[in-house]
Order: sequence, then C-alpha cells, then structure tokens
Amino acid sequence: MTVACRSACEAFGTAEYCCTGAHGGPDSCGPTKYSRLFKAACPAAYSYAYDDPTSTFTCGAGAQYLITFCPAQQ
Repeated sequence: MTVACRSACEAFGTAEYCCTGAHGGPDSCGPTKYSRLFKAACPAAYSYAYDDPTSTFTCGAGAQYLITFCPAQQ
C-alpha cells in the first residue's frame, strides 16, 4: 500500500506545510492532516519539520557557520 510519495510542502508549497515564514519555528509549525496520515501509516518516519523535538535543533539569531565540502589538500 502506498501512503505518500510527496510531502505536503512539495505538493502545496505553502509556509504552513513547509514550516517557513510565519510557520518557521517549532512553536508555529505543527503536524497537519497530511503529516498525521503519513505518521499513522509509518510511525517511525519523520513526517514534518519539527516531528521529533529530541533531535531538532535551531540556531539563534546571528549564528554563523562555515561548511567546507572536500577541503583542499595541503
């Protein structure tokens, strides 16, 4: 049985489903009827941006990171 092939974010592209804009934080982005349907069928799957508060972290304002892929050989 196929339950979902696309996330609600990909399907609808709105802030509510993509957890962006006014819905861009754990307090304003909650599960939707679509993520609940997916979660019911696949309980171990991550169904929306803040599905698991024990493994989701956000950075405070002003955080700066430098990510280096394939650093130059020295």
